[in-house]
Amino acid sequence: MGLRHGPDRRRRRPERSSVAQALVVAMLSPYQDAPRLPEGDRVDLRALVTGQWLELEVGPGRGWFLVERAEAEGRLALLGLEVRRKWASVVDARLRARGLGERARVFAEDATFALQRLEPEGSVTRVFVHFPDPWWKKRHQKRLLIREEFIGQVARLLQVGGELFVQTDVEERAQAYEALVAGEARFAPHGDLAGSARVAENPYGARSPRERRAISDGLPVYRLRWVRVGPAPL
Repeated sequence: MGLRHGPDRRRRRPERSSVAQALVVAMLSPYQDAPRLPEGDRVDLRALVTGQWLELEVGPGRGWFLVERAEAEGRLALLGLEVRRKWASVVDARLRARGLGERARVFAEDATFALQRLEPEGSVTRVFVHFPDPWWKKRHQKRLLIREEFIGQVARLLQVGGELFVQTDVEERAQAYEALVAGEARFAPHGDLAGSARVAENPYGARSPRERRAISDGLPVYRLRWVRVGPAPL
């Protein structure tokens, strides 16, 4: 006579619904839906924002420079590339809430790769980079934003007469940036004194939180500006 097995008392874990799974994913990655650039090898900047001219901020962080710049100058279009999804989401939503979403957007992108996809060449009037490169250890040098490849992509996108504006509170970095950009024939220094890239004041009517904090703490801010020279891109 065979053994009688009682009822299987093992509790089976109920299958999660797709909605529940989505909620779990959202909890673990709350900014997974951060705005991204359109897919494809080429992205037309003119399809992303509208304005009489286009300015680009790389690494807007909490985004207050971008917000203030858009509010101060109602004719321009602004695009931000922010590698951190949280801040790309927060700032893009903030722009929409202020009624600036048609003219200004922030996308969760690594500029090192995203700039290569942007077109058309010569379509950007200004590129802003505020206090970049918090990488001091030798093994982190590959993470630096402002390198030769970056400068080349900025030169490709800027129109002749366009500006590259960089701020840092580290003199060593300011000197390194000056030396690097000096090697790019498509840029010329456009500072307060002839032959120098350094400017004493921020002329754009907007400040990043880091710049405000440095000024409040009495720290020096090194401001560098170059102008795009040479023939327009073919």
